[in-house]
Amino acid sequence: MTQERSVILDQTYHFRDFSDRRKLMDLKQKKGLTISLAFPTLNEEATIGKEILVLKTELMERFPLVDEIAVIDSGSTDRTQEIAMQFGAKVFSSADILRRYGTFRGKGENLWKSLYVLSGDIIVWIDADIANISPRFLYGLIGPLLMHDHIGYVKAFYERPIRLEGELSPSGGGRVTEILIRPLFSLIYPELALLIQPLSGEYAGRRSVLEQLPFSVGYGVEVGHLIDIFHMFGPEILAQVDMEMRIHRNQTIQALSRMGFGILSTFLNRLAKYKEANVLVNLGAEHIALTYAEAAHDGVRTEIQTQERPPMRTITEYLERFGTHPKAPSVHAKR
Repeated sequence: MTQERSVILDQTYHFRDFSDRRKLMDLKQKKGLTISLAFPTLNEEATIGKEILVLKTELMERFPLVDEIAVIDSGSTDRTQEIAMQFGAKVFSSADILRRYGTFRGKGENLWKSLYVLSGDIIVWIDADIANISPRFLYGLIGPLLMHDHIGYVKAFYERPIRLEGELSPSGGGRVTEILIRPLFSLIYPELALLIQPLSGEYAGRRSVLEQLPFSVGYGVEVGHLIDIFHMFGPEILAQVDMEMRIHRNQTIQALSRMGFGILSTFLNRLAKYKEANVLVNLGAEHIALTYAEAAHDGVRTEIQTQERPPMRTITEYLERFGTHPKAPSVHAKR
């Protein structure tokens, strides 16, 4: 067994490295940057209000680091949108953004469309189901971007407790990462295998980077971003920050299997895109699961969204709104 060091491990931080919020405010003002926070949502009424309240109170009012907070909603049928508006967030329905391009249901779709409605030079995305929300989830992500001009994309990582038989175990989350993504990255992109939680839902990036990336509309958005960044800019612009612990709603094994389907589809798409492997068959569009009842197995087919949105820089309406944006971090193409 050999030890592996990389620029990614060298750019691994702890949220406490960025806990001086006044220093971050000074850097933000000195560099003339604006920061937007967005929550992609679908039926998150139980947690969205607290998340907005905590981050708005601490990082907009007490320490004005964030310039806007928005919810990009996929059509919630609960009170998510109503609660978000009550707590002072801008609320957008994903289907109403860039309507002439149609709409898909998926987190990646919400993230892509958020680039059009948000105004910040730095975009922060935080999942809306965090039970132990804290300001660290935000200032920990923007800290590396404010302090290091060459960093363009920052991922959070954390301990992820998992609920087993009604009790909370201190670890065990991140199952798709360890069973699927880390082996795939180890085979093809060993530098990216050193990301502790490549699928984490909390990350931030410079608009000048994000607007150049295609977005998978569904589960594959994070993997697609990382592979595209690796090729377009190199791992030098990637950083990761330890947030210590994140408590959220754990997925069932069936849901994780569907997630794996979408992620693997994006992964194979990227291998073909960059001519790193030939995919000789047309990939299926449906995930197949098995159910067992009355001493018989049945196959259950579920269509998984695997469509891709093009880089936002190719969208006319986006260019009309934002024009030429500041230069992205230097390109260090690897292949």
